[in-house]
This record gives sequence, C-alpha cells and structure tokens, in this order.
Amino acid sequence: MKHRSSLSLLLSVPMLLLLVIPVLALLLSSSPEALWAGMQHPLFRSAFLLSVQTSLVSLLLIVVLGTPLGWWLSVTSPRRARACALLVDLPIVLPPAVLGIALLQAFGRSGPIGWLGIQIPFTTLAVVIAQVLIAAPYYIQSAAAGFRRVDSDLLLVARTLGQSPTGAFLRVAVPVALPGLIAGLALAWARALGEFGATLLFAGNLPGTTQTMPLAIYMTLESDVRIALALSLVLAAVSILLLFALRWGASAWSFSGVESGRRP
Repeated sequence: MKHRSSLSLLLSVPMLLLLVIPVLALLLSSSPEALWAGMQHPLFRSAFLLSVQTSLVSLLLIVVLGTPLGWWLSVTSPRRARACALLVDLPIVLPPAVLGIALLQAFGRSGPIGWLGIQIPFTTLAVVIAQVLIAAPYYIQSAAAGFRRVDSDLLLVARTLGQSPTGAFLRVAVPVALPGLIAGLALAWARALGEFGATLLFAGNLPGTTQTMPLAIYMTLESDVRIALALSLVLAAVSILLLFALRWGASAWSFSGVESGRRP
C-alpha cells in the first residue's frame, strides 16, 4: 500500500507542477514598485471599478433570479430536474465565443429586442448580461445541491407553526442551504470577474463603458505590460481569496454543524 501511494504521488507531480508553476510565475513576475505604478494608471482604475460594479450587479440578479430556480430543481421530479439541468449547464459547455454570438443574435438589431429599438450590445448592460449568462449556472447548481439538504418535514413543521410558504422558505430552507448558496455565490462571482469571450463579442472593449479587467489585460498586453500584470495580479489575488474563503467557510460551517450535533 505504501509503495502504491508513493507511485501515485510521483505520477501526480507533473500535473501539480503544471497547475502551480504558471501561478507562481505570475506572482513573481512583477516588483512591488512596478505593480504600484501599474495600479496608478487611469486604465487600471476604470477597468477595476467597472469589473467590481458589473459583477456585483450580476451577482444580485443571479441571486434574485437563480435562487427560485435552484429551489425548484431541488423539489421537482428527478426527470424534470435533469431536463432543466441540461439547459442550466449549457453556458458551461458552450464556448464563450459562441455565447457572445448568441447574445448578439438575441439582443442585437436582428433580435426581438432590437426590433423595439432598444440598444443593448456594446453597453454596460451588455457586460452584465454576459456575466449573468456565464456565471449563473455555478450558483444555480450549488443552490440546488444545498436545497436538497432541506428536510421537507421541517418545512411542514414551520407551516403548522404559522409560517407562510415564503416565511418557511426564508427561515428554514435558506439557513439549511446557506453553505451551498455561499459556495455558489463565490464561484459565480469569480466567474463573472474573469469573463472575457462573450463580453468581448457582445459588449465590445470600450474603455470606461465595457472594458472590464480581462479585456483591459488583453488590450494592454502589447502596449503596457505593467498594467496587464497589475490587473492579472489583482484578478489572481481576488480569485485566490475567494477560493480560500470558499474552502475555509465550508470547513468552518461543517465543524460548527458537528459541534452543534454533539451538544446535548
């Protein structure tokens, strides 16, 4: 058994190195002075602020619109849930460029929205729509998994105690599913911040209007590497923090749940 474990570790080293080396190279690629100089550039500030604003708006829409869908997936029949889950997962498996073209066809001049004279492509709203489309599946999947942990008997007890269906959902289902909701929210936020392909085709790369941090990295890579590195390091730092928060939060919640179960 020990020999098998050592062999598995040896065979795993190449993949671990492939995963870790690029991140380490990025972290070591810039000095603090160069990083600070890149962060002082107006292009950095505008791209950073736009990414934060649009991603937060996208998260709000994902929570408001995705939570009911996640709940429905958890309580409906398995057959319906599987069929709907295929539609939810489509943005994950489709290439971002394909999604960008699809958004142009749906919301552009040739689509139903365009017929009404409403201009959505190449606006800040287009950035939000692209982020919601790309990031929503991660939250919906995690929310559905969290809601499946809710015991239906608890909801019945809450109803018998005078709670309305909405009150039972908010006071019973949401607290039980909260770890899954938070995990999905973190994944969705990281995915929205890093969205590139669909945003580029649907919203364009207009500084101050649609140019998020990934698009600014793409544009400045050939003109000013300092800005590209600064934006890349900030995005990497946010993603790593979200990952640690996700792992630590899940572990802390599980530990608190075990401790609560041990109490008399």
